[in-house]
Amino acid sequence: MKFRFPIVIIDEDFRSENNSGFGIRALAEAFEQEGFEVLGATSYGDLSQFAQQQSRASAFILSIDDEEFSPGPDLDPAVLNLRSFINEVRAKNEEVPIYVYGETKTSRHLPNDILRELHGFIHAFEDTPEFVARHVIREARNYLEGIQPPFFKALIDYAEDGSYSWHCPGHSGGVAFLKSPIGQMYHQFYGENMLRADVCNSVEELGQLLDHNGAIGSSERNAARIFNADHCFFVTNGTSTSNKMVWHHNVAPGDVVIVDRNCHKSILHAIIMTGAIPIFLKPTRNHWGIIGPIQQSEFEPEAIKAKIRANPLLDGVDAEKVNPRILSLTQSTYDGVLYNTEVVKGMLDGYVETLHFDEAWLPHAAFHPFYGTYHAMGRKRGRTKHSVTYATQSVHKLLAGISQASHVLVQDSETTKLDRHLFNESYLMHTSTSPQYSIIASCDVAAAMMEPPGGTALVEESLTEALDFRRAMRKVDEEYGNDWWFQVWGPDALAEDGIGHAKDWELKKTDSEAVESSGEDAWHGFGDMARGFNMLDPIKATIITPGLNIDGRFEESGIPASIVSKYLTEHGVVVEKTGLYSFFIMFTIGITKGRWNTLLAALQQFKDDYDRNQPLWRVMPEFCAKQPRYEHMGLKDLCQYVHQLYAKYDVARLSTEIYLGDHRPAMSPSEAFSHIARRKTERVAINNLEGRVTSSLVTPYPPGIPLLIPGEIFSADIVEYLRFNREFARECPGFETDIHGLLLEVGQHGEVQYFADCIAE
Repeated sequence: MKFRFPIVIIDEDFRSENNSGFGIRALAEAFEQEGFEVLGATSYGDLSQFAQQQSRASAFILSIDDEEFSPGPDLDPAVLNLRSFINEVRAKNEEVPIYVYGETKTSRHLPNDILRELHGFIHAFEDTPEFVARHVIREARNYLEGIQPPFFKALIDYAEDGSYSWHCPGHSGGVAFLKSPIGQMYHQFYGENMLRADVCNSVEELGQLLDHNGAIGSSERNAARIFNADHCFFVTNGTSTSNKMVWHHNVAPGDVVIVDRNCHKSILHAIIMTGAIPIFLKPTRNHWGIIGPIQQSEFEPEAIKAKIRANPLLDGVDAEKVNPRILSLTQSTYDGVLYNTEVVKGMLDGYVETLHFDEAWLPHAAFHPFYGTYHAMGRKRGRTKHSVTYATQSVHKLLAGISQASHVLVQDSETTKLDRHLFNESYLMHTSTSPQYSIIASCDVAAAMMEPPGGTALVEESLTEALDFRRAMRKVDEEYGNDWWFQVWGPDALAEDGIGHAKDWELKKTDSEAVESSGEDAWHGFGDMARGFNMLDPIKATIITPGLNIDGRFEESGIPASIVSKYLTEHGVVVEKTGLYSFFIMFTIGITKGRWNTLLAALQQFKDDYDRNQPLWRVMPEFCAKQPRYEHMGLKDLCQYVHQLYAKYDVARLSTEIYLGDHRPAMSPSEAFSHIARRKTERVAINNLEGRVTSSLVTPYPPGIPLLIPGEIFSADIVEYLRFNREFARECPGFETDIHGLLLEVGQHGEVQYFADCIAE
């Protein structure tokens, strides 16, 4: 299978009509005759940009016969260029072959720190170009073979083999698609390699995902090493499935479990499936709708015991005799707040049997010292004494996996080791017997990409881009002076250059002791925070739109974030999550300067169109086509219309209180959910919901955090929130909040009615 990895030659005479130019071009021609592409350049140019070629080069050949060479190599500009270039490459890639090429100069002209990074020295005119080419190509091929992780290499070899397939899938390596016009389109769109690599789990040379053996088993062990774990299990159904695997291995019916109230709904599904009794730890929240962390005090065993005693589902249970089976903590929160996991482990080791960190949004943190102990498993960090630690990570969210690529990482404690055979029973319960091998390959490759130093460099780039974006946004704000602009949520002080220090991003009450004594709140709006327990991940950026103060007060005019995000979508920029007056973007390892500068330019364009009150039919034509009632409004008019409705219903306060209020359980989640299978539910109108028990999850999007789980009672605040959404949807179509669990039915006269499924009385 042919990959395009050119040999990069940097020689000032590459295009010159002299002996030196003829010699280096003869070598380039010899490479091409052997089937290798050559990329020639006459100078280093921008060293940092040119060093990016390390990801697509099979070898570098660097000339040292610069006229500026002098006897003092440490002062020689040519040597300094060479050293800088090699350092740039080696910071990201320790393996790619680097050769130097000289006509008159030799290794004695180079300092040792350069020589030690070289694969060889080519002296012009001593050997034939053909011989030199074969020597370099041998090293280049060995390099390209060596970087392939186990499963991906086996998959490439299988696809190259050309064996006839008699097993499923039925398209037989893509052949079936060629028999139909629409199939031809599909084949041309995805390409031969993807379809040839889509195979059945009966291919022995690829190994077996269900048994974790062969090439797949080797790749999982390789990933475990890279991610600092003792065990790794690739998962092809996303981290929702990874979470359920962990729970089904560790939790039995009736077990008491400790759960982050703002967890992903897959954890709540696991509670329902296992029959567990949840004890919820309540996170903080500010009036921008940003989900904050759980206070450190909530993790104290005595605080957890108090919650056990207060839970009506555990009436009569002696809290002193309960050892919770699992803690599931969302690490990081959707908005990027992290926990110091070593503090959590220290507080709960031995009290809670299993510590589970849902790191769906944090697989990158293990690869850069910036994150310190703010992730589950790290190098040179001690093990827990009793509790086994799990981390479930979405490889596809912030690393280079394709959709649904996930894995489960496990770190044994000093006294307890994972029984892999028994864990696999839970694994088999939730995985497919026909896994998608392209997803497995992406798990394999994504892990290999994060091997230091390459992975460290990738994370450093993400942090750098995120900080540069924040600095650019502040620069724009300063230039506008008293005029409005968007804010990026985060600490008041940023490092002037580079990534700064993690301590700058820690959440604390205030930024100075003097302000703290006055009672003034800090930038995050979460109140008193334990020092060194939480930090904000800089690569998660929440952009705040004007109109709502952090204390929940509405200003006279405002710009709801949903309008900004719809505008951006029509201008080719799609954001991750949109709240009332905030939207969320992530600086993954795939984000570039071009992307975030484009976002900033689009925000500038929004401001211009807003200030001019441009007609919506002109600036948001797709939205107007779906909602023609707005086409004669201006952009500023629409913002003010929606803003005034939000203020009328005091929605910031309401949407905060529904999450921070007490949630009363009437029965266990599993028991409540079973009423669906027994057909003992009742569809209840919004106005009659107060006091009723839900049989389903009730989950507003955004933020996608369940508001109620099966078995809990609809409170007055929650019913008020649902009424608001009903009225708002009628007054402002196109900006409705999607609430899973709230059902819409059209009445006889065309009116839309809203219901929720409850336990039948």
